[in-house]
Amino acid sequence: MTASPNASARLHRLFEGHRLTPTQRRIAHCMVRQAADAPFLSSIELAELAGVSQPSVTRFAVALGFDGYPALRKHLRDAAPAGPETAARGAVNQYQEAIQAEIENLRHLSSLLSDPTPVTRAGHLLAASRPLPVLGLRSAAAQARAFAYFAAKVHPDIRLLDEAGSLLHDRLDHARHSGATALLCFALPRHPRELLDALSYARSLGLTVITIADGAFAPVAAHCDLLLPAPVGTGLVFDTVSAPMLLGQVLLEAMCDGLPDAQARLEEFDARAAARGLFVE
Repeated sequence: MTASPNASARLHRLFEGHRLTPTQRRIAHCMVRQAADAPFLSSIELAELAGVSQPSVTRFAVALGFDGYPALRKHLRDAAPAGPETAARGAVNQYQEAIQAEIENLRHLSSLLSDPTPVTRAGHLLAASRPLPVLGLRSAAAQARAFAYFAAKVHPDIRLLDEAGSLLHDRLDHARHSGATALLCFALPRHPRELLDALSYARSLGLTVITIADGAFAPVAAHCDLLLPAPVGTGLVFDTVSAPMLLGQVLLEAMCDGLPDAQARLEEFDARAAARGLFVE
């Protein structure tokens, strides 16, 4: 779609007077080139068009004085004159926008998985660790619990670490002394300081730290041996995490591939569940 001169001029005025980093200027130039579509681009779409990371887009919006990228996009939409394209896009409500952004996050994750090597390597490292500690604090605790629940059906010794405090280091010590060689971590915004401390301590014990995080530039990156990025959605009051959750299931599949007796364990569980009448058919 061709941008009007007024649209480009409005963007130039928005950027004037701000000291932008080279990466932020790159985003600004991209938005000017895509002035007509800029109010409707998700942060993932803008990041891909500009060739930068999604967190860079968020920092760019904050540098312009907005609370985040959704606030910047809303400002651009409010400033755009009404027209056929605007009307058509305006028919999508905020809840649909959040879902569409999450769909884009899943597409982005799919493109990252075009090279399965990191996930395959991570799966084999997790399969070889006996026991396998699985760490997730605060907002990431639910992802860690879900992974641990399913992983326990195929892995002989899963240890869920979903509470911080002075006992966390003790539990890491115990896992390492019991033979653990790797740690799986789920790290999602906002990243608690105690998580960084735990990861640093885990590496000091000699554990290989594998982390599913919201991006390659997440604060936990410096404390990981292998980071698997999966974007989170920021269109609602609380982040949406479909991509990290799905990546956890993909990693679980890769771990099963590294466990030669995984299928036998699943069949044994199903037989016991049927004998106990555990599930309603």
